[in-house]
Amino acid sequence: MSYYKAPRFPPRFPGTNKIKIAAAVITIIIIIVILAESIVIVEAGHRGVVLYLGAVENRVLGEGVHFIVPFVEQVVPMEVRTQKFQAEASAASKDLQEVQTVIALNYRIDPTEANKIYQILGVNYADRVIAPTIQESVKASVAKFNAEELITKRETAKSVIANAIRTTLSSNNIQSQNVFITDFKFSDAFATQIEQKVVAFQKYLTELNNLRSIEVVANQSVAQAEGQSRATAARAAGESSAIKIITSQLRESPEYLQWQAISKWNGQMPYALGSSGFPFFQLPLPKAQNQTQTQ
Repeated sequence: MSYYKAPRFPPRFPGTNKIKIAAAVITIIIIIVILAESIVIVEAGHRGVVLYLGAVENRVLGEGVHFIVPFVEQVVPMEVRTQKFQAEASAASKDLQEVQTVIALNYRIDPTEANKIYQILGVNYADRVIAPTIQESVKASVAKFNAEELITKRETAKSVIANAIRTTLSSNNIQSQNVFITDFKFSDAFATQIEQKVVAFQKYLTELNNLRSIEVVANQSVAQAEGQSRATAARAAGESSAIKIITSQLRESPEYLQWQAISKWNGQMPYALGSSGFPFFQLPLPKAQNQTQTQ
């Protein structure tokens, strides 16, 4: 009599399924980590500087999603939006007066040169380049002007400082958009001296205007006097010419002597009469008497 014997299988370990589950979970985690390290998102207003095993690559990532080699490449974000940097600066003028001012700078880095800026200056480029550039530019520019010229030629001095800052920063791939410079501040003693000088100059201008007004009035008076003198001379010349004409005409007239006697008569009747019983001159008679004598 034969008996059926069931096949014998190797015994199963109770933890086999757990190991498989753990391996699957680890695999999924590794995949997620690799994907996370392979995908880089560059935010708006930034550029990505790619580092390959710590070395800066010759490429710059723009805004958006990018894929890189995981665990080998790394991306450093660099902001390319307009930023503000403000610093106080002091310098000595050409005549050795202490000057203080505040510089406010709006700037941005060149987006295409973000990798070079990171390679040469790092992410703290503002403290390394912009701050000392402002100080040196102010000192070099202010030294070209006297203290009074910084007041009287303020816009020119500000323009010189701004151009110096722009030129220096542009050589480091930093674009200066706007440079704002506050008023220059001097020592109290010099400020008082300048104020007194300005007041004295204003008084001088006032006196000068008064003198000019007096001069204008005097010139007008002289002009009026000269005009009156010329008018008087013209009248005298006219009267003299008229007298000459009248005298010439009277001399040629038979009644000249009578006119001369009339002009010299003092209004009294003469004592001596002519043979005709009349004075040396005859007065005109009324028309009625003339008609009676004629008849």
